[in-house]
Amino acid sequence: MTSRADPTVRAEYVLPLRWVDDDELEDLTAYLEMLASQLPVTVVDGSPEPLFAAHARRWQSSVRHVRPGRWPGRNRKVAGVMTGVLLADADAVVVADDDVRWEVDQLRSAVALLECGDVVRVQNVFDPLPWHARWDTARSLVNRGVSADYPGTLVVRRSTLLRAGGYDGDVLFENLELLRTVRAGGGTEVLADHVCVRRRPPTTARFWGQRVRQAYDSFAQPLRLLTEAAVLPLLLWSTAHRRPGPVLGASAGVTLLAWAGRRRHGGRAAFPASTVAWAPVWMLERGVCTWLAIALRLTGGVPYRHRRIVRAASSVRALRRRASL
Repeated sequence: MTSRADPTVRAEYVLPLRWVDDDELEDLTAYLEMLASQLPVTVVDGSPEPLFAAHARRWQSSVRHVRPGRWPGRNRKVAGVMTGVLLADADAVVVADDDVRWEVDQLRSAVALLECGDVVRVQNVFDPLPWHARWDTARSLVNRGVSADYPGTLVVRRSTLLRAGGYDGDVLFENLELLRTVRAGGGTEVLADHVCVRRRPPTTARFWGQRVRQAYDSFAQPLRLLTEAAVLPLLLWSTAHRRPGPVLGASAGVTLLAWAGRRRHGGRAAFPASTVAWAPVWMLERGVCTWLAIALRLTGGVPYRHRRIVRAASSVRALRRRASL
């Protein structure tokens, strides 16, 4: 049984995990041991049995290590998160993917912001920054230019999330679902774009594998989906008529959005200027992948861990209707 010492950060850390190999075990173990000296940590591990047993042996002295409980829905990450939230002793819960690397002072700052609301959305920053992470960073900058990015970690008030009945496990864009669920239940979201939490970049192979899935997330934001779907027809029309003006104009527009996103809330210190230049590349990628996502939607949903998920996220209207029942 793990001894849970008096924390220096008044929160609990919940990490949903499902690995098929242990290539990153040493790095994650060092991170978990650092965290466990500062706050209680729960790892909800859906890995196959040999890996689960190895993790249990390695982490038994530092973290609470459990299997995911039962939670409805095809997205088992949501089951992992809700298992950890239900087990947590603290009202402030830090939910984070396995590639997120918080610093202790960042944890304290973000947890303190819960005094102003019910869920805190911070900013993830890739470190190190290989070429494909620079490409993906352009997406984050565009999001910041429009409103705010969607990180792989949130700080949520446990009581508020449970009062809302938890969040739907039958969606792909689970972080947006959690944010919308909290807001629909009367909770307040706090944007903390200035808290830049490090995130390890994916492998190149995983980066390519995420392209269409990330485009599918836009089904949760119809106006964004329509805008992204317009990119490919615009490119084809411009090519057929040998009129590059519209594509150049769109490229300039998305670059300006990325530039504006980098300037907001200390972004210049967190994001190298070179990442802005990848915005047109990301735009063209998203324009193509959006149509692949549409094809998947029409044929039964996006594949995700040997399942197919149709919905990206619930609409705000649907969640408010559910909350009023």
